[in-house]
Amino acid sequence: MSNPMTLRSLILLAATTALAGCNLAPNNVRPEGAIPLTLPQGGAYPPLGAEQADVTAIAYRDFFTDPRLQAVIATALENNRDYRVTAANVLVARAQYRVTRASQVPTTAANGGVTYTNNPFGALGGAGGAGGQAGGAGGVPAQSGNLEIYQASVGFSAFELDLFGRVRNLSQAALQEYFATEEAQRAARISLVGEVATAWLTMAADQDQLRLSRETLASFGRTLELTRAQFRVGVISELEVQQAETSYQQARNDIAALTAQIAQDQNAINLLAGTTVPIEQLPSELGERDAVLTNLPTGVSSAVLLRRPDVLQAERRLYAANANIGAARAALFPTISLTATLGTISTALGGLFGAGTQNFSIAPAATLPLFDGGQRRGNVEVARAQQLAAVATYEGTLQTAFREVADALATRGTIDEQLAAQTARAQSAATAERLSDARYRAGVDSFLNTLDAQRTSYAARQTLVQTRLARATNLVTLYRTLGGGLN
Repeated sequence: MSNPMTLRSLILLAATTALAGCNLAPNNVRPEGAIPLTLPQGGAYPPLGAEQADVTAIAYRDFFTDPRLQAVIATALENNRDYRVTAANVLVARAQYRVTRASQVPTTAANGGVTYTNNPFGALGGAGGAGGQAGGAGGVPAQSGNLEIYQASVGFSAFELDLFGRVRNLSQAALQEYFATEEAQRAARISLVGEVATAWLTMAADQDQLRLSRETLASFGRTLELTRAQFRVGVISELEVQQAETSYQQARNDIAALTAQIAQDQNAINLLAGTTVPIEQLPSELGERDAVLTNLPTGVSSAVLLRRPDVLQAERRLYAANANIGAARAALFPTISLTATLGTISTALGGLFGAGTQNFSIAPAATLPLFDGGQRRGNVEVARAQQLAAVATYEGTLQTAFREVADALATRGTIDEQLAAQTARAQSAATAERLSDARYRAGVDSFLNTLDAQRTSYAARQTLVQTRLARATNLVTLYRTLGGGLN
């Protein structure tokens, strides 16, 4: 053998041939026109900033100002089981990509072995000799004993020369799926931060409602005792007593219901946190102090939605669908594979790597199914249909994101006015309650007016707490829908 081709040359030839192949996948183009270019403005919507704001750069520790809430969120990110599942899915997708990507390079293996066999010529020579002669039949030398054949080789088997990009597109599809799972993990992180914050703020508001109900129960209790005393002396009828009793029992019922609700709020927080949250990290009241950043910046362009993880996840899966089309198209063309080995062979172990023992083999092969019942073309149609579905999914995800932000902005543009109105209403109702009670005790007004004033004040204060909660959760929703919470 002269000028033997080395294994390195074979591998280089295969890699060069594969890299020179064509790509039959569609170009990755982000669909446009699914949503307006700008976020909603005017009317219910607040004024937006002139420059585009990057809400993703605002860490949750900067947005949530209460240290207790920060601690609960950190615990949830560490222990929440659903979030752990998304992290595990990322590891699975990364491993699958590595497996698929490995098909782009030859799988090289080294082999060594020895073969022991008997010598049939030696057996013939022993049977045909006369008078102890050593000659064999037909002039073949008579030898006895066994043959030992030693071999060592390195090479690869059935490596596909990716002339039409089938293997590369399968690898690209796996890569895009890996990226998609990473975006899914980021989306899960944002969602978890928002859920924990909402549950924590809800518990804080329920604590305020419970405190309000207890204060109201005490007030209704004093009124009930007064009406009973007046009934005993004949000043009022039993009707007023029963009306006062009704208001008292309603407040009592509210206390029992809120006590149970707060326990359920705590259970919800513990589930999200993945562990039992210490009492000192739970809220005691919502109050008037903001637990979140109120001046959340918002730009005009809707392009901010393109950075949302769920939108990026849908985009990555669209690109994976494009790659699958390329792989299905490439399957319509011949599959060319190459098997090559380089090694040595010798009848003695010591001469295994000596001169003249080298041998090599190259075995290219091409395969093209002549008839498959339309299976390969059907696979192309399936890939195209999946790509159309991926486009629709991407556009739908983007439209959903736009609506979520638009809804949050509509609430943000009006919630401060609602809060101001509810605050003034609660103050006026409290003043009316005091005046009506004074007039009733002075005998100027009827008990019915006093009772109505008490009920109105109670309801106004309950609504004020609900409005404060709505304002706080709206800011959380806006932060989440704009993609905040990644850091």
